[in-house]
Amino acid sequence: MNIAKSYVLISPCRNEADYMRQTLDTVIAQSIRPTKWVIVDDGSTDETPHILAEYASQHDWIKIVTRTDRGHRAVGPGVIDAFYSGYESINPDDYNYLCKLDLDLRLPPHYFEILITRMEANQRIATCSGKAYIEESGHLVNERHGDETSLGMTKFYRISCFKAIGGFVREVMWDGIDCHRCRMMGWIACSWDEPDLRFIHLRPMGSSQQSIYTGRMRHGYGQYFMGTSLLFMTASAIYRLNDKPYVLGSLAILLGWISSALQDKPRYNDLEFRCFLRRYQMRGLLVGKKKAIEEIYQRQSHVS
Repeated sequence: MNIAKSYVLISPCRNEADYMRQTLDTVIAQSIRPTKWVIVDDGSTDETPHILAEYASQHDWIKIVTRTDRGHRAVGPGVIDAFYSGYESINPDDYNYLCKLDLDLRLPPHYFEILITRMEANQRIATCSGKAYIEESGHLVNERHGDETSLGMTKFYRISCFKAIGGFVREVMWDGIDCHRCRMMGWIACSWDEPDLRFIHLRPMGSSQQSIYTGRMRHGYGQYFMGTSLLFMTASAIYRLNDKPYVLGSLAILLGWISSALQDKPRYNDLEFRCFLRRYQMRGLLVGKKKAIEEIYQRQSHVS
């Protein structure tokens, strides 16, 4: 493989037997295959270890890292802990690109080729992705992620930028903090909604092993931790009123933020970051997120 197109996938997983074959098969079928794929089995108790062993025996570029069973599924910090178990097993300098990839996805065949091509054409792009869709009654439904973020389930990174921002924070809102940190440093974080970059998310966004409302409240806590203001959080919850579960899902997000504030839970310990975030959010409420992001990129266009 051309070294400029060398990329490594790291996939934390736990009990993904229902979905993982679709992800495994669509990665194997990629037009540009990963140089290495490190899959971290985070203590699975279903058929996941057997499926991983089957695929690893057939493809020498697939490596399995096994962690002990903690007794429960852990999102946020647990997932990132598992990710780093895989990251520590490689030398990141051997690759140009890195992707944290979930095992509950179905990817289009040219997915990684297109991402690499765009990042090679624009050196300011630090992280990018396509868009997530779910299947409902034979139709594809957009999960409605903003264009200003790379999606956490397929977060594709330029290795040099990933190292420069300090990697992922081990907390629920890791996949928002990283994109804002990229912008603080003058880089672009983005995603594109195009047919060849649309992938199927087999598990609904924001769901939980307990209930979808638990997942929504967790998102509210994550926004609080990151530094999001109550005004912006309220506006965001209103915007998502027509997302399923209608109304109650938005209320759960808002409740997650408010309950975290009432408990005086800790916030991301970077005041400069939180000030940057609040300025962007306030500007976004005034002129729209797209315009606010464009203004940031214009101000920082001199940064290489």
